[in-house]
Amino acid sequence: MKQIGEMKLYSFDEVLEEDLGKKGTPKRDTFEAEVEAEVRAYHIGEAIRQARKKKNLTQQQLGELMGVQRAQISKIESGKNLNISTIARAFKAMGIPANLAFGGVSLSLW
Repeated sequence: MKQIGEMKLYSFDEVLEEDLGKKGTPKRDTFEAEVEAEVRAYHIGEAIRQARKKKNLTQQQLGELMGVQRAQISKIESGKNLNISTIARAFKAMGIPANLAFGGVSLSLW
C-alpha cells in the first residue's frame, strides 16, 4: 500500500490477496487458472481473426466456409465458444496448417 495524502493506493496483487487470498491458496489458484484460460482463448481467437484478414475474408465468408453464421465467427474471434474442433475447422476452412500445444501435447491440424 502507498499513501498519497489522505488516499491509500493498493497494488493489483494486494487487491487480489485481499479478495482471493495469497498465491498458492485454492481460491487464488482457481482464479488465476481461469484468467490464464481466458487469455489463451483470446489469443487463439485473435490468431483466427488475423489469419482471416490475411486471407481477405469477411466474417460472413469464413462462416460460409465453416458452415456457421457470421455471429459465430465473431464469438470465435473474441475467444468465446472455442474448442479444438472449432479451431481446427477455422484453420482448415482457410487452408492454413496449424500446430497447437496443450499441456505438453502437440496437435497438428490439417
